Formats: sequence, structure tokens, C-alpha cells
Amino acid sequence: MRRDVELLRTILVNIEGTPDATGPGQELVIEGRQPEEVSYHIKLLHQAGLIEAYPGFGGTMCVWFPGPLTWEGHEFLAAVRIDSVWKNTLAKIKEAGGALPFEVIKALALKFAAKYAAVEGLGD
Repeated sequence: MRRDVELLRTILVNIEGTPDATGPGQELVIEGRQPEEVSYHIKLLHQAGLIEAYPGFGGTMCVWFPGPLTWEGHEFLAAVRIDSVWKNTLAKIKEAGGALPFEVIKALALKFAAKYAAVEGLGD
């Protein structure tokens, strides 16, 4: 399965917006996405240190249940929540052929967020 950065962002937004719906046994449902795909991306977010997550079993497969955002998860989401930052980040990913290491994606998002803050006069 390919990593989908749009789905990663969607999961982070959902976790932040519904903190009571996280924890062991709390399956996250994303409209238009297969449960296996969501579970896999929850696992990836956990491996990246952006969320806590809990493995479990659903039928015959391992399922990952989302936990709360970590500090790093909040930091990343603070950057990519801004639509213009996210669009610029996605454009750079596309320009690179659709795949970049996640550390590069994070760095790009933070760079675009810093530019956004400067343009908006934030931090003055």
C-alpha cells in the first residue's frame, strides 16, 4: 500500500477534532476510504511519532486504533492545517514525482508555514 499524505492529514485533523473517539477499540472511519487503508495510515503516523496508536484485531487482520496526537503531531498539524501551506507542500511533492521522505515533507510544510507567518505579520 502506498503512503497517502492527504489521508495522513485527514486522520490528524479527525483525531484532533474528536479526541474522545480515540483509544483502544476506537476504530476511525474516514468517508470514502477502506478500513484497512485507514488502519495502515494510523500505523504510519504512529511510527512517525505524530500520534499514539494501539494495535488490535478486527476479524482476521491487525487493526490500528488511533490515540491522541503527540507534541510532534500537533506541531505538524499546526503547519498543514493552513490551506495555502498544505497546497504549496502538495505542489512540491507532486513536482518531485509524488513521493518524498516524510522528514522532507515536514520540513517543507514548516518552511511554508514560516513564510505564511512572515507574510501575515505574525510574530512581530
